[in-house]
Amino acid sequence: MEEITIEEFQKIDLRIGKIIDAKNVEGAKKLLQLTVDIGSEYRQLVAGIAEVYKPEDLIGKEVVIVANLKPAVIRGITSNGMILAASSDGVISILSPDKEMPPGAKVK
Repeated sequence: MEEITIEEFQKIDLRIGKIIDAKNVEGAKKLLQLTVDIGSEYRQLVAGIAEVYKPEDLIGKEVVIVANLKPAVIRGITSNGMILAASSDGVISILSPDKEMPPGAKVK
């Protein structure tokens, strides 16, 4: 993978979000539609984590999101950001702070 400069990295707006609502995307086995509080607003995101996480288990969970990603339409739903997750050998783990943080807190 190509290296980036610190200036390029600083263009990424990483924030803590709190999942307020989660539901399966109709007709998609892997997708969840999430409503995430990022402090200044609620964002709708679509995440490919439905095979690993149940919607009800995500409510109230704090996650790290990319807040300045261009919106994308996935299965007719506009996704306004991306939840960060690690994956290895089919195992997916969403990234969360180890201490409670307010929605919208910057990740650096």
